[in-house]
Amino acid sequence: MKSVLLIGLGRFGRHVAKKLWELHNEVLAVERVEERVNMALPYLTRGLIGDSTNAAFLSSLGIPNFDLCIVAIGDDFQSSLETTSLLKDLGAQVVVSRAARDRHAKFLLRNGADHVVYPEKQLAIWTAIRYSSDHVFDYFELDKDHAVYEIAVPGAWAGRTVGELNVRGNWHINIMAIKKNGVIDAGILPSTRLEQDETILVIGRNENIQRVLKLCNCSLFINC
Repeated sequence: MKSVLLIGLGRFGRHVAKKLWELHNEVLAVERVEERVNMALPYLTRGLIGDSTNAAFLSSLGIPNFDLCIVAIGDDFQSSLETTSLLKDLGAQVVVSRAARDRHAKFLLRNGADHVVYPEKQLAIWTAIRYSSDHVFDYFELDKDHAVYEIAVPGAWAGRTVGELNVRGNWHINIMAIKKNGVIDAGILPSTRLEQDETILVIGRNENIQRVLKLCNCSLFINC
């Protein structure tokens, strides 16, 4: 359990608050608009109406005592930037700030943010990758070159074991787990046999995973 300071309770901030609450964290939230605070109260340890760009107000919260500070302000970049900078000046351990543009992300990182989240861009990338292929069921980017994909078992792999396929040697990816009927099995062995009605969670370079996806497409038509 962590002690979290959450600043900004718009739609994004409320979603963050709800998930933090479900994960049993203690959340103190700050928001200028009283109505937003009231809407989020069921998911908060405490909610305050205040101006996060006011140094005296922020200082009174005991910033160094929080394990994590999240700046979820999305409609006022100047306030987000000032808040991020103030948090770091006041001794915040970790600051995560929301960005709405690439340029905003750069400024936030230069002015105190340890990490930046860019929800619109990240979700747009996920949507494009997830729905542009019939064989991708989920996707998580690790960096610009590597990712975790949940993909269909290629037809040419069905009925064969991981060892027979030599997935790591031939395709330069790793199978992390198998998913069937919503249940994940992470106990992957060379003797693990892949079946057509399963999906597999693979990790590797994007270019190598795309090679496997081409195999999925190919196996729909002929024995390529």
